[in-house]
Amino acid sequence: MIEEGKIEEDNGSDDLYEHYSFTASKGQEPLRVDKFLMNFVENATRNKVQQAAKNGNVFVNGNTVKQNYRVKAGDEVKVLFEHPPYEYLLTPEDIPLDVVYEDDALLVVNKPAGMVVHPGHGNYSGTLINALVYHFENLPNNSSERPGLVHRIDKDTSGLLVVAKTENAMTHLTQQFFHKTSEREYVALVWGNVEDEEGTIEGNIGRNPKNRLQNIVFEGDEAENGKPAVTHYKVLERFGYVTLVSCKLETGRTHQIRVHMKYIGHTLFNDERYGGEKILKGTSFTKYKQFVDNCFKVLPRQALHAKTLGFEHPTTKKWMSFNTDIPDDIQQCIEKWRNYAKNQKEVL
Repeated sequence: MIEEGKIEEDNGSDDLYEHYSFTASKGQEPLRVDKFLMNFVENATRNKVQQAAKNGNVFVNGNTVKQNYRVKAGDEVKVLFEHPPYEYLLTPEDIPLDVVYEDDALLVVNKPAGMVVHPGHGNYSGTLINALVYHFENLPNNSSERPGLVHRIDKDTSGLLVVAKTENAMTHLTQQFFHKTSEREYVALVWGNVEDEEGTIEGNIGRNPKNRLQNIVFEGDEAENGKPAVTHYKVLERFGYVTLVSCKLETGRTHQIRVHMKYIGHTLFNDERYGGEKILKGTSFTKYKQFVDNCFKVLPRQALHAKTLGFEHPTTKKWMSFNTDIPDDIQQCIEKWRNYAKNQKEVL
């Protein structure tokens, strides 16, 4: 197993560097260290890893190695990435926000696909937080020192987020997410024909020891390697080779819907990280492949949208619920599949 606690940012005397450390699993087959690190450090390009190696900042078992060193089972691999000069500066940026609701305590925003929620390795500007600190003053920090942020969604997932504007709102909203009293519903297009009209997926989610950029469901004796996660799903519409589903979260693990739907055999459509960018269901006909490629072009990201969000207002204690339309890229993809399914029925 990869040692979870070994991934860290070193803020000591070497504060110009970001440290990542991993121990290769017992099943690790020989693999170039640059490729190995690309599997475990999000947004680390091959050029960045190779540059670190050239600078003498890639180590295996305490020794400096070149980029072509082959990692073996049990190797302890460490890389130091130089922080950009603006790493520690949370720069306000005049980025437009789609504000669905706002009052003195909070606001609800509709995040577009492609926007990272908070700065991190490889994404130091253009994030939602960069926009928030420009448009709003004195936002309270959460436990990770991120202004206003109560929860987050993935970069390529679109949809609703609630942002706290006061310390009281941060405390109350965070508690609601922690105690699972908030409501979150997503719309997803997944590969395959989901058999049951509705169901519940339960499975502990944790980091994939073979690819740290993915999460997986751990079962049986390995369940303790993950955290409990529950997703409720319901079929909205069937298109034969893909299905439109609604997913309600009971917990909020990283990539939860993406991991749980893949776990039951229905990977999200065009979810590159989890293999959904390949044709997983359908025919071998050239026309079908062209059709799917066209769908990928219309929707160049995973088909996932945070459609509804509900919570108790921290001040008034009234229940608030928000809903947003499915964005155009997902809607266009749905229409293509709807027409495809209709044409298939007419042929039959």
